[in-house]
Amino acid sequence: MNTLSQDTVEILYLAAAVCFILALKGLSSPRSARRGNLIGAAGALLALGTTFLSTDLDSIVPILLAIALGSAIAVPAARRVQMTQMPQLVALFNGVGGGAAALVAILELSENSSQSAGDLAATSFTVLVGAVSFAGSAVTFAKLQELMTTRPVVLPGAAPALVVGMAVCLGLSVVVTLTGNLWMGGVLLAGGLLLGVMFVLPVGGADVPIVISLLNAFTGLTVAASGFVLRNTLLLVAGTLVGASGTILTRLMAAAMGRSVLGVLFGALRGGSTAGSTAVSNRPVKSVGPDDVAILLNYARKVVVVPGYGLAVAQAQHTLRELAEVLQGRGIEVLYGIHPVAGRMPGHMNVLLAEANVPYTALKEMDEVNPEFKTTDVVLVVGANDVVNPAAKTSPGAPIYGMPILEVSQAQQVIFLKRSMRPGFAGIENELLFEPTTSLLFGDAKDSLTKVLGAVKAL
Repeated sequence: MNTLSQDTVEILYLAAAVCFILALKGLSSPRSARRGNLIGAAGALLALGTTFLSTDLDSIVPILLAIALGSAIAVPAARRVQMTQMPQLVALFNGVGGGAAALVAILELSENSSQSAGDLAATSFTVLVGAVSFAGSAVTFAKLQELMTTRPVVLPGAAPALVVGMAVCLGLSVVVTLTGNLWMGGVLLAGGLLLGVMFVLPVGGADVPIVISLLNAFTGLTVAASGFVLRNTLLLVAGTLVGASGTILTRLMAAAMGRSVLGVLFGALRGGSTAGSTAVSNRPVKSVGPDDVAILLNYARKVVVVPGYGLAVAQAQHTLRELAEVLQGRGIEVLYGIHPVAGRMPGHMNVLLAEANVPYTALKEMDEVNPEFKTTDVVLVVGANDVVNPAAKTSPGAPIYGMPILEVSQAQQVIFLKRSMRPGFAGIENELLFEPTTSLLFGDAKDSLTKVLGAVKAL
């Protein structure tokens, strides 16, 4: 099926690479994210078509069957996935990419015994890091899907076992690089899978999304290494883009939580923790009803909404937008304060609110909205907890200590919409709940907001 000249192939691959770069640029803003996704998809389609038309494929039927089967599974899954499960889907897609790169590298070992030392080194790297990414992503999926505990899992002797595992895998990589032995490549694959599990198990709580981002960078690097081995420029470029962007995102997320990447990965192994207690507090709080909240909102001049994962769970974003529109219709200024790590992945709240057609101009990032709280009459915290928890500033032993937060305590009144007194994802109590200016409206966020909306309309 080789119908394209090499020059044409390189030009088409270059066009696809430009599409990927433009896609990343588009994803940097909610305004252009949809366009960026479409440009990236067009680039991927161009790359796939170019590969088919420029390669002599001996197994075209199995390849087409595999594509059809994968599409039959992926398309319905992507369409049906709920917004609350989007991080899990990202983790799965990321893991599949790393696993695929590792398998391709194993096939290269089995079919090409005359690889150079450089190619074998890249192959070893792809097998090891791809296996780590696959297994680690599977564990993060299980944590986010609550198939296992979200808290750190530190087994006896975990720290020395991890060190030994890393040393053994590095040794196996050297052996594969020197010998090109297929069986040793298989052992390295198994070692990478085990290392990926050991790598992610001690991470828990709000740190799991950071690890997803890091594993995404790992997958990008394995794809780039595969491009080196296969002499495919597009794979090299695309993998490098993913690896670089994933690394930058990991650092930004860690900084947004006031943590170091090493602290996120190995904090629990050093005797620390990335999650606190799950105990429910019995301390008294000020509870209010929907009518009380409606009165406070109706007489406010400025309201700031702080969304969190609970908003996504309740699928209450449309009701929240309707409430905001009613308030705005009465001359009340309504803003949305977005913390960088609110939800379960970067941009989770932006995507959720965009789905409800909330104007982008109303979404304010943390640095932009924090100065607004001093002149805010009411802050409505909907399903968030850790991102407004003062423990990040006042409790050195807290898992989130050092994380920049939304300074909602500076507002005149703070209203929390919560299902119960259970702590947030980090598993620690929020002292803000017990302040005199804080009130709690208990119940499902969608049901509570619907009642508040009805009460506001009745005023």
